Amino acid sequence: MTADLHRLALTVLQPGFEGVTAPDWLRKALGEGLGGAVLFARNVSDGTAGLVAALRAENPGVVVAIDEEGGVVTRLETREGSSFPGNRALGVVDDVALTERVGRQIGRMLAELDITLDYAPSVDVNANPANPVIGVRSFGPSADLVARHSVAYIQGVQGAGVAACAKHFPGHGDTVTDSHLALPTVHASLAELRERDLPPFEAAIKAGVRSVMCGHLLVPSLDPAMPATLSRTILTGLLREELGFDGMLVTDAIEMRAVAAMYSPGEIAVRALAAGVDAICAGVVTAESLYELRDAIVAAVLDGSLPEERLAEAAGRVRALSDWYGRQPRDAEPDDTAGTEAAERALTITGSARLTAAPLVVEVNTRHSQAIDPDTPTGLAAALGEVLPGTARTATPDLSSVPDERPVVLVVHDAARHPWVRETVADAVHQRPDVIVVETGIPGEPSGTAHIATHGISKVSAKAVARWLTR
Repeated sequence: MTADLHRLALTVLQPGFEGVTAPDWLRKALGEGLGGAVLFARNVSDGTAGLVAALRAENPGVVVAIDEEGGVVTRLETREGSSFPGNRALGVVDDVALTERVGRQIGRMLAELDITLDYAPSVDVNANPANPVIGVRSFGPSADLVARHSVAYIQGVQGAGVAACAKHFPGHGDTVTDSHLALPTVHASLAELRERDLPPFEAAIKAGVRSVMCGHLLVPSLDPAMPATLSRTILTGLLREELGFDGMLVTDAIEMRAVAAMYSPGEIAVRALAAGVDAICAGVVTAESLYELRDAIVAAVLDGSLPEERLAEAAGRVRALSDWYGRQPRDAEPDDTAGTEAAERALTITGSARLTAAPLVVEVNTRHSQAIDPDTPTGLAAALGEVLPGTARTATPDLSSVPDERPVVLVVHDAARHPWVRETVADAVHQRPDVIVVETGIPGEPSGTAHIATHGISKVSAKAVARWLTR
């Protein structure tokens, strides 16, 4: 009896781990029935395919998951930047066929590594310009736009044989708090939620998305007491019973302060499962903490606070997603032009400029959210350096000592959201009216001799800017 419960409890866990090889404790747990594992940038190397193979050697049905949204959120391409411009750029282009091509190529990348599940796309409607964590990760600020492109992206990823995941239910777009740091509150009325935030999830469900990720969000119009991750009203009542989702429901990482400040990891896992979750994502795990999660779930079943049939249902949905993945044909036809085309078509340009001499690239980096690897480069200095040898990069926006004959390219992110960044841009334009401004986030008012909005951070976006500036 207890052995069976241990196996069920392990099935619903999706832990992260350190290193580019599988640690002994993880191999052991997979052999005991651990149902999932999450890859982060810290796990990615030239040997990632071998790492996944080692996981599958212990449990062939393991759900191997990764956050590969494209754009600013990439795990496979952190060192050089993504080969895809990200959701906001795709929404700006507004070509659903192109979005599907991008999703399919991302799916192909994951399928080549034998990765089961992509924690993407973000189907949040970025309704609040001050949002610190979604921003360019959203297809845009309107429900219809986000719904159309969410469906296209999902069809692309799943057409390549990899499960997609619509996140962050019931919608993280209208918040001013990063759930990695504290619990955000969505103040929208029920009518606003139904009109704005829920339609992309409804569209994703109708399109057959295999997974949904719930957000660590307090939504008082739905449940005034509990964040969505722990709310049976939201997850079972709304998502399951009303919207009809029957696939695998996974939490956002449970060490995020939005919920970790409320309960212990074990209690979060138990409460989430009782609310209707099927898989627990835990990004920071050790051998000891993994078995503590397992034992907390088993103890909850034994004391009656978590019905055994609920745990069995959750484990069944995890296995169903794994079985689905195992039945999918692999799409072997690459589409190496989709990301480049999307990045080029997404550029929004005001003014005119052309570089004929090596510029100084000034990168004014705002602090990104913790969903974004801190080492993710904008790549613009490197891209320009390939065309104009001698291109230099600095983070110092004081241009007083830069010779007049040397062009200056100022790279900023979300200037519209940060007054100090706007002031930096204004100072740069005052010092050098010929400065070229490249905005990689949500653009505000154009400035400089040329203002280029990429609508995302990626290798292909940087190369698109470099091509335009040196055309």
